[in-house]
Amino acid sequence: AIRKANVVDGEFGGITQHIGAYQVEVDHNGEKRKITFLDTPGHEAFTEMRARGASVTDIVVLVVAADDGIMPQTVEAINHAKAAEVPMIVAINKMDKPDASPDRIKQQLTTYELLVEDYGGDVISVPVSAKTQEGIPALLEYILLIADIQEYKADPSGHAEGAIIEAKIEPGRGPVATILVQSGTLRVGDNIVAGMNFGKVRAMTNERGEKVLKAPPSCPVEVIGLNAAPGAGDHVEVLKNEKEARVLSDKRVLKDRNNRLNGQTKRITLADIAKQVQDGVSKDLNIIVRGDVQGSVEAVLGQLKKLDDNRADDEVRITTKLSGVGNISESDISLAVATNSIIIGFNVKTDPPALRAAERDGVDVKLFTIIYDLTEAVSRAMKGMLAPIYEEFALGKAEVRQMFRTPKGIVIAGSIVTDGKILRGSQARVLRNGELLHTGRIDTLKRIKDDVREVATGYECGIVIADWIDVQVGDVLDVFEMRQVERP
Repeated sequence: AIRKANVVDGEFGGITQHIGAYQVEVDHNGEKRKITFLDTPGHEAFTEMRARGASVTDIVVLVVAADDGIMPQTVEAINHAKAAEVPMIVAINKMDKPDASPDRIKQQLTTYELLVEDYGGDVISVPVSAKTQEGIPALLEYILLIADIQEYKADPSGHAEGAIIEAKIEPGRGPVATILVQSGTLRVGDNIVAGMNFGKVRAMTNERGEKVLKAPPSCPVEVIGLNAAPGAGDHVEVLKNEKEARVLSDKRVLKDRNNRLNGQTKRITLADIAKQVQDGVSKDLNIIVRGDVQGSVEAVLGQLKKLDDNRADDEVRITTKLSGVGNISESDISLAVATNSIIIGFNVKTDPPALRAAERDGVDVKLFTIIYDLTEAVSRAMKGMLAPIYEEFALGKAEVRQMFRTPKGIVIAGSIVTDGKILRGSQARVLRNGELLHTGRIDTLKRIKDDVREVATGYECGIVIADWIDVQVGDVLDVFEMRQVERP
């Protein structure tokens, strides 16, 4: 409908949508402006690009049918759109239908944490009809308004950079890649690298199938000339000559091969998420849920909500990124990579392509048939993801009887163990007349001239404490260690 409403007069009849991206020209305040649309009806390609790290979208337009309401595929689209982390506009379509109910749609959207402006949120909603063109001009105006507020700009000068939207092999043409130029200007004859592939731009066509010699920023074009078909989301850049392009391509191929051999592909596992939590990078456990029937899905979501409601303030939050009925699909794996999520399946299987994708991308997929096992596994994961709790355990005491200084300036405290035992690697508090002077690690522990691991009560020893040289006879060393304990 947008394409039909905004093509040049007399041009529409000859248009064939050659690629999954197109441009429309809009008259905005007396100025001709262009908007590029990426048509992603299945949204898997959109999330796959996101999973590969490509930020190709500035604004997401979520289309919801006013008569059908929020369908399962709509929920999936919402989650994929939210994963893009860009401004969103909801286009409520089919307003020409007698049973169209935009207010019902807006109410349903609140369930998925999408608050439109009418409900006090910041998500713009526009009633439209693809059949009658109602609301299409307003939708385009809102897109340009957001673009102006966000100050989306690109420099057309210099070597081009962009992203692969899709790629395929066509008989007689070879590898054909759809490229969205994001900066600079792409020209016929440019030497390019796309992901691990390289080549020279031999020909370019726009979405109308017309040959073009150059493509400025935000322009989608089909390009012929690469040595192989790259992946959706692969970064594209122009290099000075074919040699540089080939060298860069070879380096990336070698790096990818080594990473795969060494198991260094990006992984989305509980262990990796736990490390992010403990490092303070994240406080969320993101989960995608799949079940055999809706009742199973609701039961799992209920248990996850109960776990989240009962967590302590310092514990990890559970965030459900997607839930639905059916086997685990390749699309679920892409969303897991894009949102740093694990996948939980209840009474379902994993489709073969999804198994391969999960193995390739290192996504944790957990399958359960008993709800108790699922709850226990998630509960353990939540506890395991937290920073460990340590408690102090007293080991012993020692009294300094004399001191020695080595030729290298290291001070050794000649001591006798008066209580318990002293362990190398443990911590020691230095007390003088009851006053705490220093706390440090016991780096060295000796019996006569031998390095030892521990010294028991009644024995003499030599002790070196990290970062402490002000040792005096009579100092008392209070020795302890920190031990990890289970969370309550």
